[in-house]
Amino acid sequence: MSTTTTRRAADSGPDRRKGPNPLTFLATVGGQNLSLIGALVAVLALFGVLNDNYLSVNNIQVIAEAATITGLLAVVQTVVIICGGLDISVGSQAGVASVVSAMAFTSASSNAFVGMAAAVGVGVLVGALNGVVIVYGRVNPTIATLAGLAAYKGLAQLISNGRAQGYVLNDDVFVFLGRGKIAGLPVMVWILILTSLAVHLLLKYTDIGRNIYAIGGNDTAARLAGININKYLVSVYALIGVVAAVAGILLTARTGSGQPTSGSEGLELKAITAAALGGCALKGGKGGIGGTLLAVALLGALENGLTVEGINTFWQNVAQGVLLVVAVVIQQRRSGERAIGLPA
Repeated sequence: MSTTTTRRAADSGPDRRKGPNPLTFLATVGGQNLSLIGALVAVLALFGVLNDNYLSVNNIQVIAEAATITGLLAVVQTVVIICGGLDISVGSQAGVASVVSAMAFTSASSNAFVGMAAAVGVGVLVGALNGVVIVYGRVNPTIATLAGLAAYKGLAQLISNGRAQGYVLNDDVFVFLGRGKIAGLPVMVWILILTSLAVHLLLKYTDIGRNIYAIGGNDTAARLAGININKYLVSVYALIGVVAAVAGILLTARTGSGQPTSGSEGLELKAITAAALGGCALKGGKGGIGGTLLAVALLGALENGLTVEGINTFWQNVAQGVLLVVAVVIQQRRSGERAIGLPA
């Protein structure tokens, strides 16, 4: 190769004298995630100025622990939304699992592992039941899981007589789950981290994950490509049941007893809001775990800040509703779809 050719080849490559390209960085991180990071920093700064204890290590841990259960449900909500579905019964599923874990623990001579196994078993059943109703009953996911929301909530109240069940804080395993720490981080937070990492790897680096995106993006094309959509949908809803059961177990460990409704009320709204804020397209085929976790952190920081400032807790529901609407509006604008009732 001549000297001239070598120089031309060198000139055609990237200019190493230039610094990092901001556009490349933006594409890697994602505009949605950068917006969430900015909003999170703003919320932390605002409440940090208003209250000196807000940014303390202890309060940050309180925020993390409180956001763990929501985070687990938001992670699996992300998976089902990417797949083109929705599950608004996750809070009720967690409530059933919480009650079952405590009652099985008490009836099995205080064996924590029996309680946890019973909760996971129930989680698999109710999650798979949602999937079967949706797939083989041909029921819209919103309607099917709305029915599940009412049914599982009623089931939790029936088996518990509407009261908290059992007492688990005399057991070392439940105490470790609810209040233990590893390397300075609460065990609950580690469970969220490991679950999120596992789901992220599943979605991004396996054929299963690619098929889930394909189903949500275009189910007709996915079916023609040979993907068994029915099997995938039932499996995804069963996965939601398992993770909801884990959330219910952590709820029991954190509160000390099985909670039929008080600890699980409103978790489905938080999970859906976090997934939508994190960039999940509610029509499916788009989303990721990183954005969802940032949204969970934002919601947790906002909720804690309002509580620390003594603001009426009802405003937290207002804030969640507003954030959900904002997230959907942003998605609609980015997709370029025509607004309902307006001319093209």
